[in-house]
Amino acid sequence: MSEELQELVREALRQTIEESRLFKSRRRFKKGTLEALQEELKILKQSLNIGYELKVIWLPENNLKLSGEVKGETIYIYEEDYDKAVETLRHEFIDYAVSQIIEPYKQVANMLIAMINEDAYKRKEKLVERLRKLV
Repeated sequence: MSEELQELVREALRQTIEESRLFKSRRRFKKGTLEALQEELKILKQSLNIGYELKVIWLPENNLKLSGEVKGETIYIYEEDYDKAVETLRHEFIDYAVSQIIEPYKQVANMLIAMINEDAYKRKEKLVERLRKLV
């Protein structure tokens, strides 16, 4: 990721965290945790201008090994504690955003690996055939 892009992401996250801190206590007591997580996700989407297709589902204590995860277009949060749930949502959202950015590079790398593997297989087969003729 370029330095410029990293700085943009850092600044957007700083703004998001600041906005979140300003409204955090109000949201916690006026809304339920799911509603607060949905509001936090909305702020994250607007701050980074990505992930508008995502939704959040809160399933406290549904998975004792994970705090949260992204499946398809849904962020699942398993933390029961409000503060941990919000931190997990932020983590999963950022992970999703970074994954979306690097996906084209991953696809190109995988295509290159497949081409190299195919070329290596063809060369191996030619060598095997030559050796078979010698034997």
